[in-house]
Amino acid sequence: MQIWRGAHDAAWETVQQELSTTFLTDGLPIVPPTAERVAAMLAHNGYRHKEEIAVLPPGFETATAGDIAICAVMAGCKADYLPVLIAAVEALSDMNFNLVGIATTTGSATPIYIVNGPITERIGINAKNNVLGAGHRANATIGRAMALILQNIGGAKPGEVDMATLGQPAKYACCFAENIAESPWAPLHVERGFSADASVVTVVGIAGTVEVNDSDSQNAGDMAQTFAQSMLIAGVAGGSGLLGGGEPLCILPPEWAAAFHQNGHDKAKTKAAIWERATLPVEKLSPAMRARRMAATSDSSAEIIRVAEKPDDLMIVVAGGVGRKAAYAPTWGGTTRAISREIKIRTP
Repeated sequence: MQIWRGAHDAAWETVQQELSTTFLTDGLPIVPPTAERVAAMLAHNGYRHKEEIAVLPPGFETATAGDIAICAVMAGCKADYLPVLIAAVEALSDMNFNLVGIATTTGSATPIYIVNGPITERIGINAKNNVLGAGHRANATIGRAMALILQNIGGAKPGEVDMATLGQPAKYACCFAENIAESPWAPLHVERGFSADASVVTVVGIAGTVEVNDSDSQNAGDMAQTFAQSMLIAGVAGGSGLLGGGEPLCILPPEWAAAFHQNGHDKAKTKAAIWERATLPVEKLSPAMRARRMAATSDSSAEIIRVAEKPDDLMIVVAGGVGRKAAYAPTWGGTTRAISREIKIRTP
């Protein structure tokens, strides 16, 4: 590597120090949210600074377009990313998502953002290799901006309102697109009732991710068995009597999806195959956890615990590049449902 030969900006360090001492950053350096940068982002998208978008938990403060643009600038977003953030804020404010619980729990829960539709190619959201990792500005900065929005507008400041014992890396940023081009199935947003040509963001509350590695199995039943057994995490068992519950997220790379499809499994049949096998015997829980489950659920006599109430509660998203490495993202153990909102593009 070589040292950058551009002009030194002496004010840069001063800005970083000023904003970090006011606890407006996420610990990483930010882009100074100057009036000019914020105004340019709003004008590019046809929004007014004080235009109200949503009332955002957990502090139930009104999120304006200007507030969102400030966080977007700080995170390093391009102006074209703002409509995704607007739609994601609208989704977070839906009470069925239960952002109050997700943002304040001592658990590691965090919202993640799945984007579908034409906007993904237009602004460059990665859907392929290293889809949950680094290397793409849109993925990184949209996810980061949403974390800043939750902290600075919603009020979920770490150690004050966000009481996560450990947290997780996805609290910094987690945004990706579905790999529709290489999927044999209807995409997530179509499955959730939107037209194929709509651009949509879906917000999911997850407790973490688990890699699922199976390069050997070729038939659908064996692949479903591997995935299902990777979902049996006693530590996410909640008071609902389920392993997390809600809508557990299964991220399948194209090779896994193609293999299921070639075995005659559409998405619904794949969900059912995984759900049927994802059962944890109650006896595997500690005595104290068994007792809590018996006190909390009317189905305490059941000898097995499932990952969700029914097969259709599983969410399957095709994403990633070459390889047979999938991922499981358990739903946060509180009450939460995934929420989708259409991304609307305005003409300035």
